[in-house]
Amino acid sequence: MIRLLHHPPSPVQELHSPILAEKGIRLLVKRDDLLALSENGGFCGNKWRKMQYNLIEAQAQGKNRLLTFGGAFSNHIAAVAEAGQFFGFETIGVIRGEEPAIPSHTLQLAAARGMHLHYTSRSDFRQKNDPEWIANLLEKYGDSYVLPEGGTNELALDGCRSLVEEIRMQCAGALPDYYVMACGTGGTLAGVIAALNGQAKAIGFSALKGGFMHDAVAQLLSEYGAGSYNQWEIQDAYHFGGYAKTTPELFAFMDAFLREHGIPLDRVYTAKLFFGLFNLIEQGYFEPGSVVIAIHTGGLQGNS
Repeated sequence: MIRLLHHPPSPVQELHSPILAEKGIRLLVKRDDLLALSENGGFCGNKWRKMQYNLIEAQAQGKNRLLTFGGAFSNHIAAVAEAGQFFGFETIGVIRGEEPAIPSHTLQLAAARGMHLHYTSRSDFRQKNDPEWIANLLEKYGDSYVLPEGGTNELALDGCRSLVEEIRMQCAGALPDYYVMACGTGGTLAGVIAALNGQAKAIGFSALKGGFMHDAVAQLLSEYGAGSYNQWEIQDAYHFGGYAKTTPELFAFMDAFLREHGIPLDRVYTAKLFFGLFNLIEQGYFEPGSVVIAIHTGGLQGNS
């Protein structure tokens, strides 16, 4: 468990391109995809940060089983499975939807790492926060440390605050004016907003359609005692049809981005983030001279 807290900071990489030079923007990438237990593994990036204190707490409570929730393409499911294998926890994944004939690569990876997959209907899955429904699961599978969908809880926000601490240390000569990241449940964004304390603006790019992300993040901040912070926003226009939805345009962008910058992106979250970010830069959203840091949250195992 010591490794969870004592690790070298993930590197910061600066990007260069004609559009950045034209608009006068300095763009940095916090390579949290390189903060990982294994190469192209599920336990990396924001999942490392959201789960580190939860895993320590699970061990402190004497729990040897983790029970959590997610969909077929959930980076969180992959992360819990890998963490369980590495740190010696049994893992149960409650999966939204009926069991598919051919499981996604993410589910195959989770099963290969020892996770028991419990499929449930989409209507039943909506009860994932209901104490009675969870109690029934615990009666079936035994005493477990319960992690919410996406791993987002107060301890997760505590872990995500360290992103800002590392970035301030690494960028002491030119602190970012904007922190940008992809959003699924909003936990990473909420932790970053709380750590920034209004000293820079945070922007979340929602990977899900529906327009609910702003309210979800606001609720997290309120529960965390940071509801007064207002230097943040959600960009809802770059979800490409919804969670795990893609288009040929997005895949073309991923390929071009890898060729130009040498950074792989995942199709569920970070490709949508960088597509949207460069679109905003082209539109002149950021004032010339701005320093922007994009947080690469990992999730590359979902590309296979």
